[in-house]
Amino acid sequence: MPILSPEEAFKRVIAHAKEYGFIFQSSELYGGLSAVYDYGQNGVLLKNNLRTYWWKSMVQVQDNVVGLDSAIFMHPTVWRASGHIDAFNDPLIDNKDSKKRYRADVLVEEYSEKIRQKAEKEVVKARERFGASFDEALYRSTNPRVVEYLAKADETLSRFNRALEAGDLAEARQVIVDEKITCPVSGSANWTELRQFNLMFSTKVGSVAEDASELYLRPETAQGIFVNFLNIQKTGRMKLPFGIAQTGKAFRNEIVARQFIFRMREFEQMEMQYFVRPGSEMQWYEHWKSARMRWHLALGLGAERYRFHDHDKLAHYANAATDVEFDFPFGFKELEGIHSRTDFDLSRHEEFSGRKVQYFDPETNESYTPYVVETSLGLDRLFLAVLATSLDEETLEDGTVRTVLRLPYEVAPTQVAILPLIKKDGLPECAQQVYQELRWDFQATLDEKDAIGKRYRRQDAVGTPYCVTIDHQTLVDKTVTLRDRDSMKQVRCTISELANRLHASVSMTTLLKKSI
Repeated sequence: MPILSPEEAFKRVIAHAKEYGFIFQSSELYGGLSAVYDYGQNGVLLKNNLRTYWWKSMVQVQDNVVGLDSAIFMHPTVWRASGHIDAFNDPLIDNKDSKKRYRADVLVEEYSEKIRQKAEKEVVKARERFGASFDEALYRSTNPRVVEYLAKADETLSRFNRALEAGDLAEARQVIVDEKITCPVSGSANWTELRQFNLMFSTKVGSVAEDASELYLRPETAQGIFVNFLNIQKTGRMKLPFGIAQTGKAFRNEIVARQFIFRMREFEQMEMQYFVRPGSEMQWYEHWKSARMRWHLALGLGAERYRFHDHDKLAHYANAATDVEFDFPFGFKELEGIHSRTDFDLSRHEEFSGRKVQYFDPETNESYTPYVVETSLGLDRLFLAVLATSLDEETLEDGTVRTVLRLPYEVAPTQVAILPLIKKDGLPECAQQVYQELRWDFQATLDEKDAIGKRYRRQDAVGTPYCVTIDHQTLVDKTVTLRDRDSMKQVRCTISELANRLHASVSMTTLLKKSI
């Protein structure tokens, strides 16, 4: 693939997503709606497959995790108990010259990351200079320039987070001023004051406006799990430790929504809350950190694209928190959060509801409020990570360039395409028969339009792992050509062999076993 700048690479991903039916701007016919997107015919299949991969790994192959589908609308007191009404805010700041609005925490995080990247460049240069004798750990801890860069990045972020935790917006703004952080558009540091903005969407329910009650579109799916803890524990006779998993839409009024589907106003979460005995939460926190990283690595996108980032600033409910960060085209950003939420949520709902929300432990013969370890993954961000990493351009031996979407075979939107070599001589009819046989077990498509080479390229661009070509020999001996997307190698096999060959490569079971 040609070397592109991060901005060019990202634009290429966005253009490919639209051209090949993965993602469209919502309401594009009417000019579009900012930070809201629709998944097209290929996008919805890929998204469903990624969701299925998460659900099967989290519920089907786990002995003590069950599922839930809670409502988007919830009693408004839920959000007061959770702290969202009082504390679910983003720190916003405007540049007076460009008139652009930014999340102040993102500005500081990106500034700190740029400083860290300077340190990484020094390490890379030293590694190349010293070769096999290079002691990276020693170099990082003793090289004055590297130590200075990393200390500067950490202190800037820590100072900003301390200010936010103390509610000192003036001090938080002063960090931006002192570090001379500039607007990406205007290049100036002419900033307004910092202010907090609540992210929840509100609406009214009721037949008469003046008598209507105010409700909120949920900003996360986790609270639906917490308020159903007793229902599931009792009806399922669940014993600690156990988990409750849920996927579903959440809504946040992002003022500064950007980076395509990375940050949207309507998005989908995949969350699991794992309820444990108090005192054991850190053991399970480490367990789920390892388990979730294995799950991500099984997709085969490359271990170097992932890293853990422990939180300097903990949320009000947590005693430990880390992010699984992914190297998107615009840098390392949060993909999944793993948090030890203590007993905050269940205790708050007990307080606000006036009802006992505890667990009776038959082993200790006592009742207590369980602690919670959470894993929370953004499905849209996972989609973007997979799509952006898989998009490739390759120059072939004849000098032509093909665009290929190297999606993990098990989650590809279409698993097999059936291609009659020409549209006559009985080949389309034979292709139709093969298609009808395979479609029961695989997401298949029948592609007859254009020359066979063009059809191969079209299927490569949407990520189809295998193409089955029906030719004149098929009519004689019932054999077909099976072409692999990534290697472009072709093998001859019988029609009766196709299902088994495909299962071996595209079965979700194969991926699940790699993730455990």
